[in-house]
Formats: sequence, structure tokens, C-alpha cells
Amino acid sequence: MKPPCYEYVAPDTLAGALRVRAESEDSVVLAGGQSLVPTLNFRLANPDTVIDLRRVAELATIDTRDGMIRVGAMTRQRTLERNDAVLARNPLIRETMEYIAHPVIRNRGTVGGSVAHADPASELPCLLTLLDGELTARSSAGARTIPAAEFFEFVFTTALEPEELLVEVAFPVLEPGEGWAFREFARRHGDFAVAGAGATLLLDDAGRIARARLAACGVATTPVRLRAAEEALRGVEPGSEAFRAAGELARDAVTTVDDTAASADYRRHLLSGLVNDVLTRAAARAGGPR
Repeated sequence: MKPPCYEYVAPDTLAGALRVRAESEDSVVLAGGQSLVPTLNFRLANPDTVIDLRRVAELATIDTRDGMIRVGAMTRQRTLERNDAVLARNPLIRETMEYIAHPVIRNRGTVGGSVAHADPASELPCLLTLLDGELTARSSAGARTIPAAEFFEFVFTTALEPEELLVEVAFPVLEPGEGWAFREFARRHGDFAVAGAGATLLLDDAGRIARARLAACGVATTPVRLRAAEEALRGVEPGSEAFRAAGELARDAVTTVDDTAASADYRRHLLSGLVNDVLTRAAARAGGPR
């Protein structure tokens, strides 16, 4: 397949990229190209302008100060995955990213590209939803911060306005002693997730669950925060019975549909087991060093 005709622009500054974005009637952004290039080749997208951000060095940064891990949108996924300062502050990021396709894909794919693509089976949107992350969008008119809970609106649909660019993704660090885990099920490692789940657990001085966070991917039109299961875990002792019950609550909370990868019932069954699994793993890590 061959892509449609379009104007190709590769600015070397963010200001230049924003100017092209504002002037174009129908532009798309080329980050790592792992999703956009196939979309163009199949002519599922027919833009008048493609804005290549690979030369915009100011978007390829990682800042680990002030309790947040701020990642420029053009940071390669593998760069974030292998960053030791990030690992020390939030090891869940590396564990989650190891499920994204394969290293050769992560060497090329960008953090911002994956997030802005908003595939509901994708790992990074799920992680941002789990951690209450933030996203920064810029246009020629200025910048705004969007909570992850408001960013993902539907399949491949975000809260970005047509003239905006996603410029930064921010992950909160984990608290001392906070347990973490991410797991997903795919037919082969590196395939799109049939279902996935992430968890963090923070225990109080009595060993009970002070805070549980749970999110899932691949089971709805957006990443899903599993609030009912979180609430049920608060104040209870971590253990198999509580985690099994949380898995059942998660299963009952999601509404999905049959497709070529799995039936709705199978996805919900997978989610129940995955929630049980990530809670068990997170509990084993809770209270100890990161």
C-alpha cells in the first residue's frame, strides 16, 4: 500500500511545529511512526500535512524532580524504560513498558506517540490512568494540563484540540513502601493485549491496605480505573480472599463486546484473574524498598 499525497514538514523547534499545526487545516503528527505510518499506508488517514517532530530536541527530555517524572513527548520508549533515575522513583514504569511490543519497536516508538494514539489496549494510557498522571498540551495560544482521567475519551480519541500538540507526559513517583505490579495477557508476547491490569498498594502501620489503585486495558473503549474494587480493598488485610473478591468486582464493573480476539465473557474472565495476580504481586512488594 502507498500513502496519500501530503505536505511533509520537519520543524526543528516546538514553536515551528505549533505554527505549522495552527496553519494547517488537517495535519497529523509523526512521532515514532509505529501507528501513523500503517494508518497512512492503508489510507485510513488522508491529511494535507504531516508534521515530523523527530528534530524537535526539546521534546525528548526526562525530568525526575519534584515528585513527578516528566517525559517529553518525543522521548523514545526504550529510553524511558532504561532510565535508572526513573526506575528508582517508579519501577512500575519499566515493568509496564516491557510489555509494549518488542525492544526494536520501543527503540523507535515514542512515549507521546503511544499516548496520543489512545489505543484502549495500550499499556502507557493504562499506566497513566492508574497513577493519576497528567498530560501537557500546547498550541500557539498557550499550554494546558489535562488529567489522564479526562484525556482518553474513546477508541483512538483524546481531549486534544485540532491545533494542539501533546508535549509532555507526567507520571507520579511511587510513595516509599508502595507495592506495584502490571500484567497482561496476549496471544503472543508483543501482541496487543487481550486484557491487562496494573495495581499499586500502600499499607498502613497495621499492615492493612491504606490505598489501592487498579486500572485495566483492553476491556473497554478507554483505559478503565476500577474504583469499586479499590474501595472494597481499603482498610482490609491483603490476602487471597480479598484479592479474589476484588477481581470479581473488576470483572463485573467492565462492559466490553465480542470481537475477533476474544469474547466479552473471556475478557472479563481474564481481567478477574489479572487483578488477582497484580494485587498479589503488589502486596509482596509493599512495605519493602523499591
